[in-house]
Amino acid sequence: MLGDVPDSARIMCEEPFAPVAPISSFRDEDEALARANALPYGLAAYVFTNDAERANRTAEGLETGMVGINEVLLATAEAPFGGVKESGFGREGGALGVTEYLEPKYIRHRLLKTA
Repeated sequence: MLGDVPDSARIMCEEPFAPVAPISSFRDEDEALARANALPYGLAAYVFTNDAERANRTAEGLETGMVGINEVLLATAEAPFGGVKESGFGREGGALGVTEYLEPKYIRHRLLKTA
């Protein structure tokens, strides 16, 4: 965990794939969302709060493919895994992940009348 990390710090502007948690303060929920959504990445975000309404509002407002609320372990076989923005397109895993491997075909068939 890294405390009091400024927005200009490299770790706040990149997408680290490491067990690290940079922490910075914010004035209100709107500021936190604006700062998080300003990044070009959107794989996962995490919200820690005892307020269920705030948790839902924040999860909906975050521009990420996955959100953990009071939880850091997001990957599971039953859930789709993937991000948005520069963090990827599409999902793998879960029922949504299967659709990436399907080739849907539409067929319309009308029977002709015979004499």
